[in-house]
Amino acid sequence: MSERIVEGVRLSHPDKVLFPEQGITKSDLADHYVAVAPHMLPHVAMRPITMVRCPTGRQKNCFYQRHAGAGTPRQIEKIVIPGFDNPYLFIRDLPGLIALVQIGVLEIHPWGVTADRPGRPDRVIFDLDPGEGTAFRAVAAAAIDVRERLDALGLVSFVKTTGGKGLHVVLPIEPQHEWAFVKDWAKSLSEQMAADSPDLYLTRAAKAERVGRIFIDYLRNDPTATAVAPYSTRARRGAPVAMPIDWDQVGPDLDPALFSVETAADLLARRKEDPWAGMARVKQRLPKRPPS
Repeated sequence: MSERIVEGVRLSHPDKVLFPEQGITKSDLADHYVAVAPHMLPHVAMRPITMVRCPTGRQKNCFYQRHAGAGTPRQIEKIVIPGFDNPYLFIRDLPGLIALVQIGVLEIHPWGVTADRPGRPDRVIFDLDPGEGTAFRAVAAAAIDVRERLDALGLVSFVKTTGGKGLHVVLPIEPQHEWAFVKDWAKSLSEQMAADSPDLYLTRAAKAERVGRIFIDYLRNDPTATAVAPYSTRARRGAPVAMPIDWDQVGPDLDPALFSVETAADLLARRKEDPWAGMARVKQRLPKRPPS
């Protein structure tokens, strides 16, 4: 098959294999995004994005792209953000998702802002990244620790796997604060955790210090910083998918490897409710003073 039309977008070479271990093709990836789009688009559409493109498949020649280049499909649009010279990219809808597949995008990383208010974040992200020798059950416990601290402040949070070894705790907020305040707020809570449990957590990125501990990456809360989108694939062995989950799934038995291109659509179909369905209804602001 030399081409396939999906949602009005032409997929060239739909039989091209993108994940060789599973034989997952460009066409299969498009089908994945068609299946997850109703759940994914509220968290991706109308947001600046960074893409990881792997035109020849996940194993080689992958590269990051933030700005438009030659041959960018029309369904991937440009936005000028104050303070930056080059326009960034965003999509509006499912055809935009399929256009990303067409150009070999295997990872979609949106900003924590919408395109109409790029200077006012609407979510805070705590990226829990385990160092070498850290069991995943410790990451699950760390996510619960973050949630409990946010609960104590009256703040509702959500969680997802990342398609890797970590978890993201996501705190939706009204877009009222500037980036600097949001970053400082996230840094304060992260440093509080590291001070309380220095044997478990740290907020410095040096890999040598991370062995057996969890790096709480608050730097996701910065202009141009991104976090992998829910339901996005990762350019990794196993075709993993970043998956929103219920808090009651977060525990020692949680296995992120269960979430992949091969399983995500079926898991969604069997769920009674999308665990992130209520995120848009949450109206909350960060306390004026960061945690201390």
